[in-house]
Amino acid sequence: MNRKLLAVCTCVLWPLLCHPATFRNHDPAHREICPSGRDANAHRYILQDQDTQAAFDDAGKVGGLVCARLDIIRAVAVSLTKEQAGRVARLTRGRLYDDRTVEPFSKPAQSSSKSVAASNASLVTSALSTVYSDGESVTSAPSQTVTNYPVLVGATQLQYSGTTGSGVSIAIIDTGIWSGGAQNFAPRILASLDLVAGGGQRVSSDPYGHGTHVASIAAGGATTSLGTSFGVAPNANLVIVRAFDGTGRGSYANVIAGINWIVSNRQRYNIRVLNLSFGAPPQSNYWNDPLDQAVMAAWQAGIVVVASAGNSGPQPMTIGVPGNVPYVITAGAMTDNFTPFVPTDDRLASFSSAGPTFEGFVKPDLVAPGGHMLGSMWYGSYLANIDPGSMNASESLFVMSGTSQAAAVTSGVVALMLQANPSLTPDLVKCRLIASAHVAVTSGGAPAYSIFQQGAGLINAPAAISSKASGCANQGLNIAADVAGTTHFGGPANRDANGKYYLMNMAGSVWGSALPGAGLSWNQNFDPTQGYSWSQGYAWTGGYSWTQAFAWSQGYTWSEGYTWSEGYTWSESLPWWNSSDLVNPSAAPASIESWVPNQ
Repeated sequence: MNRKLLAVCTCVLWPLLCHPATFRNHDPAHREICPSGRDANAHRYILQDQDTQAAFDDAGKVGGLVCARLDIIRAVAVSLTKEQAGRVARLTRGRLYDDRTVEPFSKPAQSSSKSVAASNASLVTSALSTVYSDGESVTSAPSQTVTNYPVLVGATQLQYSGTTGSGVSIAIIDTGIWSGGAQNFAPRILASLDLVAGGGQRVSSDPYGHGTHVASIAAGGATTSLGTSFGVAPNANLVIVRAFDGTGRGSYANVIAGINWIVSNRQRYNIRVLNLSFGAPPQSNYWNDPLDQAVMAAWQAGIVVVASAGNSGPQPMTIGVPGNVPYVITAGAMTDNFTPFVPTDDRLASFSSAGPTFEGFVKPDLVAPGGHMLGSMWYGSYLANIDPGSMNASESLFVMSGTSQAAAVTSGVVALMLQANPSLTPDLVKCRLIASAHVAVTSGGAPAYSIFQQGAGLINAPAAISSKASGCANQGLNIAADVAGTTHFGGPANRDANGKYYLMNMAGSVWGSALPGAGLSWNQNFDPTQGYSWSQGYAWTGGYSWTQAFAWSQGYTWSEGYTWSEGYTWSESLPWWNSSDLVNPSAAPASIESWVPNQ
């Protein structure tokens, strides 16, 4: 994987992110962003201290080039040489983070096999792409403007009654947005910020294509050929931040700057939902990760954050950053198996990342449609040309799979909930979503997948809106203490010496140990071909016990000291480090997500 990172902490961001008097290093002629501007050996970092001004002063002491304020995490984006980074370690008590790469959590299928146009008359309301047969990739471009996922999650039913997301703004940090096509985006984009182009510019395009695809799923305003709405929340407003370049590459500093701007403008544009369809493998506890810190601050500010689980499944402990934040709503992906009118063969998408997190939290929180998802895209975008068989240029539609799309569906449902009841807090939204989700069950009524694979089950918009549940999410957590760094938390998941994952109560004993098939434990088995029905009749044993947390500072011992992950090294120095550590800029960045076949 190329080490090259997207340069994101542009020196011309300062009018938006800081007071100009604080940027003594500012060079208005240097637009290309901080790493190599003044020294070819410079490297991008995030420097954090007790407050943002102290972090700026830390950088100034060693002559670093400060590019942007990241007030949301008391930090600055900065360019430092290795020697300067070493001096920061000796001179300050601050923390220096390598500016990691983040990637969208969805990709089209990429195959060297011959791509053949095909059709399937039995799938009249579905778009098809990449079906594998005898080793050959068989692809057909979408030929319908009908989307099935709003029907599958009950959004279409709500739209008919007037619940369309009206008045609610969904912020999307992604690759931009293309306002062409039939989605009617333009009048509903209240604000935008292009962190790639810099200079406080509005977003004018989406050369990669991913952001437009995500936005059309969450809030596409077109009318389909059956007279239904294309997206889940077709009247929701949008706030767009472009933090990823034309090849889908972004970095922590860019994304954090976007979150910083969104939180600062949340009241002005009534931003109630933040969609994060991207991620990277975790390399520290959630509270030590600067992107996770920014996401927690957004949740604390009253924004419902929806994050992708990741496309690294089906193995356990593959949830990405920032989906590993315990507070937020983390979405995994399911698929209708190309049969939208046959619910009994729906299944968990094999690529959908599974929990638990390294701190023992159950993730994903729920699943949503993420297989062969039809969305809008400019025919000239990067993705459309990488996988032209999935592109219908005449209708500007593209088929793609991933937990990015599942997160977009979830964000749309949250917008519907907040239109119906604007007083809902983020914790209440999460509680009612998990309380109303439908669990995938076998013919015998037992959970078809573990709680670590499907979370609470398939999202159901009407049930979530009618739910009166409360107090069933983020129990025992204290986000103010977490953000302040005084107390951090762990969840009830553990793994025994035989590799079995299970839930335990706060006393350490196992929940559901005498209930085979309860779905509260997992031996990593997974059948990617088996379909199941998603039933509203199953109630998880122990209620919502998996949402409970305990204070990490209490010194709780995991299962008599059993080590979580063979070969996994917890490290605050690669790439995270503190004042007693040295920097290793050559450490491997977050790897790109593998290409995900549509399913």
